[in-house]
Amino acid sequence: MAKRLSRELNILTTLKKEYPKTKTALKFKSPIQILVSTILSAQCTDKRVNMVTETLFKKYKNAPDFAGASLKTFEREIKSTGFYRNKAKNIIKSAKIVVRDFKGKVPHSMKDLLILPGVARKTANIVLYNGYGITEGIAVDTHVRRLSQRLGLSESSDPVRIERDLMEIFPRKDWGIVNNLLIRHGRHLCTAHNPKCRECFLKRACPSFGKIIA
Repeated sequence: MAKRLSRELNILTTLKKEYPKTKTALKFKSPIQILVSTILSAQCTDKRVNMVTETLFKKYKNAPDFAGASLKTFEREIKSTGFYRNKAKNIIKSAKIVVRDFKGKVPHSMKDLLILPGVARKTANIVLYNGYGITEGIAVDTHVRRLSQRLGLSESSDPVRIERDLMEIFPRKDWGIVNNLLIRHGRHLCTAHNPKCRECFLKRACPSFGKIIA
C-alpha cells in the first residue's frame, strides 16, 4: 500500500512541477460567473464558453441580473454552447434561488450548492474551489475520469467512486488542483484519442504505457 501511494503521490508531484500555477481555463471574476461558466461548460469546450461569457458577463453582472433574464433571449445568447435550453433554464432557476434563499450570493457549501438546478458534485466542487478557495472534494469530469483510469488511480468508471478514490489518495490541501492538473495533462498529452504516450513524462509510472487505448 505504501509503495502504491508513493507512486500516486509522485504522479501528483510531477504534474505540479510540469504544470505550475495551473488553474481553470474558464474566465470569471465572481462566484456567480464561475457557476454560470461551469454549467455552460457541460459537453462544451472551455474556449467556446469563454467566447460566450465575454459578452454575457457584460450584460448580466450578478445573480439578480441572471434571475431576471428572459428565457428565450438567454437561450439565444448561449446557444453555441449546446444543450442551451436546459442550460438556460437551469441558470435562470439557480439564480432565482440564489436571490431568494441566499441574499443574492452563491452559497459556499456543498449541501446548499446541490440544491441548485443543473448543479451536481462536479460543478459544486469547481465553484467551491475556484469561487471560494474551499476544498470539499475533487471535481470529476471526462478528463479526470479518463486519466484516473489510465494512470491506475481508480478502477471505476463512476464519477462518485472515482472522486472517493482520489480523495483517499491525495492530501486534502491538493484536492482543488487535482482537477485542473489532470485536465491540463489530458489536453496536452493524455488525449482521448491517440494519446502521446512516448512524449509523456509520466510514462514510467503509468500502467497504461505501451498498451493500445481506445
